[in-house]
Amino acid sequence: MIQHTFGLLVRPSAQWRTVAAMEESTLRTLLLYPCILAIFPAVAWYYGTTEIGWTVGEHGETIRLTNESARQICILFYMTMLACVAVIGYFVHWMAATYGTESSTTRGIVIIGLTATPLFLAGLVGFYPILWLDMLIGVVAVCWSVYLMYLGIPIVMNIPEERGFLFSSAVLAIAMVILICLMVGSVILWDFGAAPAFTD
Repeated sequence: MIQHTFGLLVRPSAQWRTVAAMEESTLRTLLLYPCILAIFPAVAWYYGTTEIGWTVGEHGETIRLTNESARQICILFYMTMLACVAVIGYFVHWMAATYGTESSTTRGIVIIGLTATPLFLAGLVGFYPILWLDMLIGVVAVCWSVYLMYLGIPIVMNIPEERGFLFSSAVLAIAMVILICLMVGSVILWDFGAAPAFTD
């Protein structure tokens, strides 16, 4: 699976063509791809928030989460990443007929799982939480993921680039709606006991 990660970062067009040529049975093995990669940001942020911590302002004290609180939040973080990949992937499959192509739920999830590769890798900045650096790397990762989606959907779905652009734009709109739902969900979960607990 490491060749997919490297390929999407270095030669994305060729990697998407490789994915497009895969049989359905081979694609099913790639369902594990996001499950494995999503572990890295969850572990990184657990370590970074409990062992390293972060500061607010120039002379602010270091803020850390308790191990129990960080564990709970990082498990929810991991499950949320996988749920987002699955839901957006399902919508890719659901919308395929509208844009004149055939798909499967597996193909949709694989496309989104591979598209999220830069986001999973950017999550490694959690090992050393520095707000400005994390934001900068996060913006670059989001841009690269959006680029991969706009490049990959026409290739894997075997549709013209113009139609692929509209398809990708619709998927991006769904992703933004899900992002807003995640923000609301986070507030609700905080009220139900998932709020962070800080060390003294």
